[in-house]
Amino acid sequence: MGKRHEAIGIKQAIRFEWMQKAANLLLAGLDAKTIRQELHEFLVGRKGNGSEGERSDQTRTFVVNNLMKIWVTPDPELIPFRDASLAFLRENPSMALAVHWGMISAVYPFWFNVARQTGRLLALQDQVTQTQVVNRLKEQYGDRQTVSRYARFVIRSFVAWGALRDSEANGCYEKATPMSITESNLAILMLESALRAIPEGKGALRLILNNPSFFPFQMLSMTGDFISLHNERIEVIRYSLDDDLLKVVDGK
Repeated sequence: MGKRHEAIGIKQAIRFEWMQKAANLLLAGLDAKTIRQELHEFLVGRKGNGSEGERSDQTRTFVVNNLMKIWVTPDPELIPFRDASLAFLRENPSMALAVHWGMISAVYPFWFNVARQTGRLLALQDQVTQTQVVNRLKEQYGDRQTVSRYARFVIRSFVAWGALRDSEANGCYEKATPMSITESNLAILMLESALRAIPEGKGALRLILNNPSFFPFQMLSMTGDFISLHNERIEVIRYSLDDDLLKVVDGK
C-alpha cells in the first residue's frame, strides 16, 4: 500500500459525468496525452456545481489530474483492478455509477473515508451535516484546515452523483434511494475497491459487505468461496466458523 491512503488528493468537486467522459475516452483507445487534452477542453466551461462558466486554469487542472489518476494513470498496483473495472463498464454501461464509485474509492481513499463516515452517521440518523462528517474525519486525518475544505468537495460530489440529497437546512443532507447491486461481478469489484482503500488491504467479508462507505448501494450478499472463484486478485482465508478474511493480492 502506498501514500494514497494518507493523502487527501481531491481538491475540487468531481461530477459523475466527468468520470464518464474520462472512462469513455479511455474506452475509445486514446492515449494519455490526448485524453488529458480532451479533458481540459471538455472542462473549460464546466463548473463543479454543474453550471456553465469559465473556470481558472488551476481549478481545471486539479480536476483533470484527478480524472487522469482515477482512470488513465492509476498507481501500478491498481492497474489490474482498473482494467477489470473498465472491461465491466464496457459491457454494462447502465451500472456506471457503481463502477466509478469503486474506482475513485480505490484511487483516492479519502473519498472512501468520507463515504464511510457519512454512511455511519446515516445508519444512526435520518440526516447528516457536513460538520458531523468533518469532525469524524479529523479524528483520522488530524485537525487540518484542508480536511474541512476538501471534505466539502467530496460531499458536494455525493450530492451531484445522487448519493445524497440536500435537505431544507444548509449543510445538511439526506440519504437518497439506494441503488441495488444485483450483478455479482460488480459486487466483487466493489468489495475489491474497499479492500484497496483500506491501508491493510484486508478485512472480514461480513464487515466489508456491510461497510458504511457503500451507503448509496444495496450490496449483494455472497460467500468467500464464490469470490475466490471469480476474482484472482482477492485471496480468501477462513477467518472464523462463520466468516472469511478477504485480502488483496497485488501482481494479478
